[in-house]
Amino acid sequence: MSDGITMFVMETHNWGKTAKFLQRVGFSLDFETDHNSGQLSNGDGAPVFVVEVPENQEPRTAVVVAVPDESVDAELDVVTQFEDTHYGTREMTVRDPDGRIWTLRAPK
Repeated sequence: MSDGITMFVMETHNWGKTAKFLQRVGFSLDFETDHNSGQLSNGDGAPVFVVEVPENQEPRTAVVVAVPDESVDAELDVVTQFEDTHYGTREMTVRDPDGRIWTLRAPK
């Protein structure tokens, strides 16, 4: 059972340019961190969290799905098991049939 998509995470090589782009297409800045990242939102949809990564790192994206607990279907292609995050949740990554990585976020 899922509680739906809770966030979209987007890595970028330039936090400022990506934030400005999202604002130009209708997103509002919710908050900015002190380390080239921040969250933007638009209405009732899931927010976008943007984080800057070094030029030598390929920018990735992740869809974060809220789950009520760590009980997951045994048939999922698990990439990483549930681990604690620094923001008070537990996350696991799984691969869909086309090879995309999804993040499952459960409460601690």
